[in-house]
Amino acid sequence: MQAHQSTVDPSEIAKFEAMAAEWWDPNGKFKPLHMLNPCRLDYITSQIAGEYDRDLTQERPFEGLRILDIGCGGGLLAEPMARLGAEVVGVDAAERNIPVAQAHAIQSGLEIDYRFTTAEDMAAAGEQFDAVLNMEVVEHVADPLAYLTACQQLLKPGGIQVCSTLNRNPKSFVFAIIGAEHVMRWLPKGTHEWSKFITPDELFELLGQSGMTPVDRQGFVFNPLTWGWRLSDRDLSVNYVTASLKPA
Repeated sequence: MQAHQSTVDPSEIAKFEAMAAEWWDPNGKFKPLHMLNPCRLDYITSQIAGEYDRDLTQERPFEGLRILDIGCGGGLLAEPMARLGAEVVGVDAAERNIPVAQAHAIQSGLEIDYRFTTAEDMAAAGEQFDAVLNMEVVEHVADPLAYLTACQQLLKPGGIQVCSTLNRNPKSFVFAIIGAEHVMRWLPKGTHEWSKFITPDELFELLGQSGMTPVDRQGFVFNPLTWGWRLSDRDLSVNYVTASLKPA
């Protein structure tokens, strides 16, 4: 199932374009995501470049790679991947996100294939990618193993998956639920269910069961003094990210 921009009423297009401007305003309500994005991109690009022996100092280092961004939202990860030269498909199960992402890609002069669909439906259709970006999605699905298995099926042999999520412990409850949703109000209340958070060891086990080989994991750590994020190979206590490979 795919959302086509031509089916949308022109007055609705104007609304979506206004929403797109808000999604991409670094000082707007999506500011926290903009703050995290450079940290996410550093990890994603370094992992993909390492796997495919690409030089990130080149103008379009991901030329020839096909990348899938699952849960693409407004396109905050899909657009940088496209600028790096990749052929990008962005999918989201929330239908309203797709026209927003499409509108901003057009404004940015980028060609990105955005679709209203799911990983399972794409896997069933036989789609194949060199890399799958699976960022902050697995903690929202009903069956993590079935979902990660679909992600594995979407990869070509030797392909790489980057998957981030939230650890499950008392600290993550304080920071991700109470702090992010109730105190800072970065996210609407009820965005996350702490019981569905996944520990790094649990995620590595699930990735292995899905047919992937986990190769790396690091934490995303927020510093309230600098008001910024950094990668850490020691602190995976709240937000963290993993890389795994599909056997060739």
